[in-house]
Amino acid sequence: MTSTLKRIALGIQYDGSQWQGWQTQPHRQTVQDTLEAALAKFCLHPVRVVCAGRTDSGVHAIEQVVHFDTEASRDLFSWVRGVNAFLPSAIAVQWAIELPAAEDDNAFHARFSALTRTYHYLIYNHAVRSPLMQDRAGWVFRPLQLAAMQEAAQALVGTHDFSAFRAAECQAKSPVRTMHSIALAQQGDLILVTLRANAFLHHMVRNIVGSLIQVGNGNETPAWLAQVLAGRDRNLAAPTFSPAGLYLAKIDYDARWALPQSASTLPLFWKPAS
Repeated sequence: MTSTLKRIALGIQYDGSQWQGWQTQPHRQTVQDTLEAALAKFCLHPVRVVCAGRTDSGVHAIEQVVHFDTEASRDLFSWVRGVNAFLPSAIAVQWAIELPAAEDDNAFHARFSALTRTYHYLIYNHAVRSPLMQDRAGWVFRPLQLAAMQEAAQALVGTHDFSAFRAAECQAKSPVRTMHSIALAQQGDLILVTLRANAFLHHMVRNIVGSLIQVGNGNETPAWLAQVLAGRDRNLAAPTFSPAGLYLAKIDYDARWALPQSASTLPLFWKPAS
């Protein structure tokens, strides 16, 4: 043990179907509570982590980024293997890095240092549900028209007031967000929706996906989504879609932090383009 305080950043992957979201709760059945308990055992002192983006119940993370401060001195390899020894199979540390001291005004912060966030939503579009896709993809049994969904999605790119896609319980101070890109691709019965923005409102991705599905199944025209956005009224958009296919995929940071992030940010059911 050393008296020098360190700031450690970790890349975390988890299956969200077993947890009541990221954020700590009295019942302790959350990713944050479970990770902090494992870190406390490994560091031999209480640990409080800060994440890049809180995920809801049932939402997965391909790469969540967290940081915490500690006086414990460990090899980077040990931060991965050692902490994982105290974690259940549904959560795993993928990488670790030590960053400038927490007292530094320019210290790394998992949330506030983040530049953009990327989410994937995986849709299983088939007439019959698949048990193999349970908790891994949102199921839509009516055929979806990818081209119509792609056309509609472009109305959301740019800086907008996203109140129409914001949950009533959202605590964000402003509904304005910058959507850098929305891309949709299809492989057989799977449709992947990839959204990249500076930040997201509560339920924003699931509300957008639900509305895109309304366009894809022919219930609404592509132009409808632009009207919903302009209306700034949550009642105009589609119901919140299932969390099953939602993945926090990547957090982008300034290159100066040199985080050892994974090159792969795709759900396991999705085959990378050849």
